[in-house]
Amino acid sequence: MENKELFEQRREEATKARRKVYTHFERDLSFFESMTEEQRDEFFKGQRIRSKRIRRTRKVTKTVFTGLGLLVAIAVSILAIVPIFYTFLNSFMSSGEISNNYGVIFQSLAGNTSKGAQYLAKTPSLIMVPQRVTFKQYLNLLLMSPTYLIKFWNSLMLVIPIVAGQMAISCLASYSFARYRRKRREILFFSYIILMLMPFQVTLVPNYMIAEKLKILDTPWAIILPGIFSTFAIFLLTKYMRQIPNAYIEAAKLDGATEWQIFTQIAVPMCKSAIIALTILLFIDYWNMVEQPLVLMANAKDLQPMSVFLSQINEAEIGIAFAASSLFMIPPLLIFLWGEEYLVEGISRSGVK
Repeated sequence: MENKELFEQRREEATKARRKVYTHFERDLSFFESMTEEQRDEFFKGQRIRSKRIRRTRKVTKTVFTGLGLLVAIAVSILAIVPIFYTFLNSFMSSGEISNNYGVIFQSLAGNTSKGAQYLAKTPSLIMVPQRVTFKQYLNLLLMSPTYLIKFWNSLMLVIPIVAGQMAISCLASYSFARYRRKRREILFFSYIILMLMPFQVTLVPNYMIAEKLKILDTPWAIILPGIFSTFAIFLLTKYMRQIPNAYIEAAKLDGATEWQIFTQIAVPMCKSAIIALTILLFIDYWNMVEQPLVLMANAKDLQPMSVFLSQINEAEIGIAFAASSLFMIPPLLIFLWGEEYLVEGISRSGVK
């Protein structure tokens, strides 16, 4: 009996506690509920005006910064393009006109005076448009002297094997680094990055010593072999191939594809833009090389490329130097214009910031 009374008492206390918890209480009005209809309209009107002012300010700020960036880009572009125009247009000047325009510059150089380099005696007249157009420099360069054609052919014989060999090795090595991520391979890939970050002058001496031991010094192989095994292309292609979804590779494996088929039919086609971009960059880089031929082919003057020949043209043949420089710029410009779209896409998607 006592237990029943105790149970009823506790039940009544629990009921009172629940009723106390869920007792209705007055809620404070929010900011908008406390406002009248006119006050709300006035408030939203002020917010619309403020939002419009902020958007206008942001638009003006964006326009100003875009204009400043465009002006800076135009200025940098002009500074980069003007020397190219000067070189190309001056290649059509006669030797006398070139001497009148730039003679004061050459006379002040260290090689023309016994006192060393001096200040300019007068202000040179940098004329962009020639007063009398002549093709004599090009005729002498292409028809009268075979030196240019020989040097041009030497450049092609050095650059094309380097680019082709480096791209073949880079594609295979990059696929290996991207597909098989093991600890030892990551260490090897890290060593590749370290070699890429080293200055060129650091590796030039070891290359010279190795070429001498292999008895390929003063031959094209002294430049071709180190160029083929360069590390930059492997680093960039590995970053690109690691972005290929694994679902494609797994699906190809389920269909019975071999590793060679996956490499040739999936990896290489998906990396087409990166491969073309690297081909352009490597071609331009090795087309302008000077240090390697001067060091590794010092005693083989006849095998040196066009880039070395340009630096050996003396003052008396400055017109030929302008013409040779103009012709020397044509292959890199053509290959850049041909693959500009692939170059931008390959670099932007490679993960390089």
